[in-house]
Amino acid sequence: MAGFDLLLFDCDGVLVDSEIIAAKVESKLLTDAGYPISVEEMGERFAGMTWKNILLSIEQQIDIPLSASLIDKSEKLLDERLAREVKIIEGVIYALSRLSGPRCICSNSSSARLDMMLTKVGLKDAFAPHIYSAKDLGADRVKPKPDIYLHGAAQFNVKPQACLVIEDSVHGVMAARAAGMRVIGFTGASHTYPSHADRLTDAGAETVISRMMDLPAVAAAMAEWEGVL
Repeated sequence: MAGFDLLLFDCDGVLVDSEIIAAKVESKLLTDAGYPISVEEMGERFAGMTWKNILLSIEQQIDIPLSASLIDKSEKLLDERLAREVKIIEGVIYALSRLSGPRCICSNSSSARLDMMLTKVGLKDAFAPHIYSAKDLGADRVKPKPDIYLHGAAQFNVKPQACLVIEDSVHGVMAARAAGMRVIGFTGASHTYPSHADRLTDAGAETVISRMMDLPAVAAAMAEWEGVL
């Protein structure tokens, strides 16, 4: 695409409608562990974060120790539900068919989970082999750190300022901006909430879309002006 040398997609909540499933699983586990929280609040507060970092964040706020066993329990339950329920985000196939040039996925999800979800919804071949997990870089290098986006750009030998990122979470937008990349926010997944677009904009997204089919036109428009980094 003229103006951008690389498009970098988050996966959960951008390509696959998985964040809502994670919010349902994790809200129940936390509520059962003595920290009542709704599915909606999970999506608003913690979308884009790893389960481990969610638990660490909550433990800093309360005196209730959250068992380490919750990490493994959540992963197992979530993988089972994703394998049954995850669906592609509406409009993704249309958008990809109209976006030319190199592209990749940069996600906080594990490589195994990415492979499972993308295979299930039929998107793996649209990105393989350029599907990257921040967890493969190291447990301390997940979003909101910029490492996974810098890694993605490095695989194509592309400068960060020539990259466009599509993200649905505040942490993801922060990671992309910290990497020196431009960002389109996305609010079209099932976990969206009333202030979602405003929060993505506040985090650094230059514009926000709620329909993936609008991505090609918006990306083309952004390519026409330099924006502000």
